[in-house]
Amino acid sequence: MKRMIVTLVRSLLLGGGMLLGSVLAQTTMAATEAAQTTTTAAAATTVLAKSGVPRTPDLLEHLVDEVLGLFNVGSSGNTATHYAIFALILVGAILLRRFVTTIIFNRLKRLAAKTETTLDDKLFPALEGPVTTFVMVTGIFAAVKVLKLSETTDRTIGYGSTVAFSLVVFWGLLRAFGAVLDHMHEVAREKQMGVAAFMPWIKKTLVAIFVVIGVLITVQSLGFNVSTILSGLGIGGLAFALAAQDTIANLFGSIVVAIDQPFKVGETVRIGANTGLVEDIGLRSTKIRLIDKSLVILPNKLVSSEAIVNLSRFTQRRVEQVIGLTYDTRPDQMEAIVEEVRQIILAEPTVDVTSVMVFFRDFSASSLDLWIVYLTTGDDFQEALALRQRVNLAIMRAVAARGLSFAFPTQTMHLDGPVAKQWVGGKG
Repeated sequence: MKRMIVTLVRSLLLGGGMLLGSVLAQTTMAATEAAQTTTTAAAATTVLAKSGVPRTPDLLEHLVDEVLGLFNVGSSGNTATHYAIFALILVGAILLRRFVTTIIFNRLKRLAAKTETTLDDKLFPALEGPVTTFVMVTGIFAAVKVLKLSETTDRTIGYGSTVAFSLVVFWGLLRAFGAVLDHMHEVAREKQMGVAAFMPWIKKTLVAIFVVIGVLITVQSLGFNVSTILSGLGIGGLAFALAAQDTIANLFGSIVVAIDQPFKVGETVRIGANTGLVEDIGLRSTKIRLIDKSLVILPNKLVSSEAIVNLSRFTQRRVEQVIGLTYDTRPDQMEAIVEEVRQIILAEPTVDVTSVMVFFRDFSASSLDLWIVYLTTGDDFQEALALRQRVNLAIMRAVAARGLSFAFPTQTMHLDGPVAKQWVGGKG
């Protein structure tokens, strides 16, 4: 899932860059060809550029020309035939929109309901609105193209058609893109992946990038210089970045957390000196409910730079103890108690038998120390505590049954020498 998201981001950025580069390249090539044409063509191009009339799609012009050719309609003035064709195209667009909605998409939805994946169940409803709107926009501008209007009106309609078609196309792509991201979010949530918590803001970020690319391409199609706009955005972006360093650092910290997934909501973690339950993972900060039920909010830049201990991802629980017996314990008694303690632990079904170690390890200041280590077979904390309690009680019974005693810190003072003997004798 992480690779899919990273690939999607790279593809979006790469595709947007290639698309912008293509638009700029086409603009440059068109300018070069215009400069190399004959004087008459250059003059005509200059007049058209001054008028600022953008061209409508070639397919739309071809459609209108075909319709006018069918009715043998001339190109000068508006007649009753022009208005009749205008109304006919509008009615045809409405009927086609109705056909696309009720026939095509209803059938596609029924087919999607029979498939195992849920992606098509989201994709077809998302595309229905943009597709039907595209049909209507095409019909409206095709109908208007039939009429012979003034130069100012034609220029306005030309700009309107460019913006309308661009908006509808990018709306459709945006809806499809959103449906894919929603499907990825659903899959991540079903598989209980940590990235599921970050999918909403990942979607918002990618959609914002997509919208910016769409706006720049639309502005380029209207004849504006995108390079100048991008230069201005670069200077403004630098100033914004300097003013919001902490916010950007927290944003990148959240991205690191999303990719590494060291924890997820509901897990217990230790981050620095803070130990508690993760309640929320946001763009700027992570909220942790501490053991004393207080809430600490950690900036994500701190979370990404600190060592994180996930206390909810134990594979086993380790127990290590040191038990001290008194110095009056004889060697044979020590050997017997060591073996008995080992057997007590091995008899527990939830203990990993390969991990059990019981040894007489140290001569401490006031005790003879037994070192005990073992691992549980599971990771449940309460079960590990219950096991430890059973083992401890069994050890207490075994020590008492052999007449031995647990040691505790003691000190013995020996008085010797002439002064001590004199003092003791005087007291006697």
